[in-house]
Amino acid sequence: MADATAPITRIAISLPSSLLAEVDALVQAENRNRSEFVRAAMRMYIRAKRRRELLQSMEKGYLSLGDLNLELAAENLDEAWDLYEAFLAEGVEGQ
Repeated sequence: MADATAPITRIAISLPSSLLAEVDALVQAENRNRSEFVRAAMRMYIRAKRRRELLQSMEKGYLSLGDLNLELAAENLDEAWDLYEAFLAEGVEGQ
């Protein structure tokens, strides 16, 4: 989040009049000014974009790990099955 003590830079933006009317209605309803509104909207957009990027990165990682897990499972399936059968046999004998 931006530093509250950071210097302020003025910018000019162009908006369709209908969008500005919606913004002005919200600004008035929330007892804010346009600058506060635009700053909040920009922060929300940046947070949402970072979140989307993080989720996409996580999804990509999980998918690549999924392939690796399938490969490892296939390589060790016979050994795992033997261990499972031995475990079951011990359970039956122990009863």
